[in-house]
Amino acid sequence: MADTVTEAPAVNATMNETAANATTKIPATPEGMAIAYGSLCLMAVIPIFYGAVRSVKYHTDQRESGDKPETMSHKDAAMFPIIASGTLFGIYLIFQIFSKEYINLLLAVYFFFLGVFALANLVGPLFSRYIPAAFPNMEYHLIFTQGKEKKEELMNYEFDRKDILCHAVCAVIGVWYLVKKHWIANNLFGLAFAISGVEILSLNRISTGLILLGGLFVYDIFWVFGTNVMVTVAKSFDAPIKLVFPQDLLEKGLAANNFAMLGLGDIVIPGIFIALLLRFDVSQKKNSKTYFYASFLAYCLGLGATILVMHVFKHAQPALLYLVPACTSFPLLTALIKGELKEMFSFEDHPEKTDETTDEKTDEKKAKKEK
Repeated sequence: MADTVTEAPAVNATMNETAANATTKIPATPEGMAIAYGSLCLMAVIPIFYGAVRSVKYHTDQRESGDKPETMSHKDAAMFPIIASGTLFGIYLIFQIFSKEYINLLLAVYFFFLGVFALANLVGPLFSRYIPAAFPNMEYHLIFTQGKEKKEELMNYEFDRKDILCHAVCAVIGVWYLVKKHWIANNLFGLAFAISGVEILSLNRISTGLILLGGLFVYDIFWVFGTNVMVTVAKSFDAPIKLVFPQDLLEKGLAANNFAMLGLGDIVIPGIFIALLLRFDVSQKKNSKTYFYASFLAYCLGLGATILVMHVFKHAQPALLYLVPACTSFPLLTALIKGELKEMFSFEDHPEKTDETTDEKTDEKKAKKEK
């Protein structure tokens, strides 16, 4: 999980320059450009909304099962932009030294497997629901252990034939992406990555999210306006870590190739903060989602501002320059008006177990044994 979080903003940031460059091309028609921008906005907000809703159940199940997820500390959040910068610059150096064709071939194979599993995990429940009852289903249980006498369980995976069929269909989409690099296949994988990221990744505290977003705010501005590293990587990096939509769709149909783009990090990074605010809403048990809707509206406005400025000035615009102030100021202002700033900053999504709680559980176990 940590590796995934590290890669996302580094690669995401590189897409900002690509998006700007794509929009400098003369669009086929104003209508085509409007369709492209509108579709990108829709594809950006769907993973945030759906992923945030799914995150409530995912993290609730984790708490109830006793599993402790990997979460960011304040130190991790502060170091994150530095690590992301190192990753971005490292990718830049790799592309300077090695042939980008071979690198992109390795990336394509890696994202093929990653995308197939992400997409299958997303559509699996829906896929199973519409399979006919006459389908000859059968369940399987795969256990992989290490050692003979004292066995250590390395893998415990349950699946059925419906899961196998779902993965096979997703693999066909993966092959389509590998062979054709078609924008629809790219978007299917990209949406699956974005929804899974918003659902699973956890910041744990509001203050951690503010530190992370603040650092990436500076990071995005520096790498877009300060150097040419981002644009070089963006032009070389070929993987489904962006959402694309053609501006010449009306003229060329599905064969269109004049794309507007948006990096997944511009969706996932604000998205995990918005998802955390939704879980904060749920924790208050007031049957209200005020903070979620405020931050979600802020994201829509920030994304619209990014596209507007990028279109008007025809120059690279770091999306987080607009998204971060919007997504942080709206919920903070809402909490200030409602007088709930203290509750917001004291909220912990996965609170640490105190020694007293541990002692109480130990005493309960001892009492049961004595009985």
